[in-house]
Amino acid sequence: MPNHYHFLLKQLTKDGIRHFLSLFQNSYTRYFNTRHKRTGPIFQGIFKAIRIETDEQLIHLSRYIHLNPYSSYVVETIKELKAYPWSSLLEYLGKADGFCQKELVFSLFDNYSKRYQKFVFDQADYQRNLEEIKHLTWEKR
Repeated sequence: MPNHYHFLLKQLTKDGIRHFLSLFQNSYTRYFNTRHKRTGPIFQGIFKAIRIETDEQLIHLSRYIHLNPYSSYVVETIKELKAYPWSSLLEYLGKADGFCQKELVFSLFDNYSKRYQKFVFDQADYQRNLEEIKHLTWEKR
């Protein structure tokens, strides 16, 4: 995504995710600032975290993350999404190697590759519609 990123992480040690993201953001900021001869932060605010408590939450969040470039119109079509290089979706579809540990998500699907793909793409237009109407609602602060 041009202005944010998503990670689906499993915490193995106390404060492990917070520590990892702190190192990740600090390292990337130093790299980016050095490369572009600039100073200051490049990320706005702290990261947001959602605790996943059920298998259903896990698979729906995975789908949300994989459809995010499509529902946000970073890519226009499902065909473009299936080739989008800045997502782990290619790994989940078996079209690329990488470092994602997909077993936890895939363990919730029989014939995981085809069922997961169907699970994701069957809701693509629905998620895009939700994204569009989300901006029409008012949030109380």
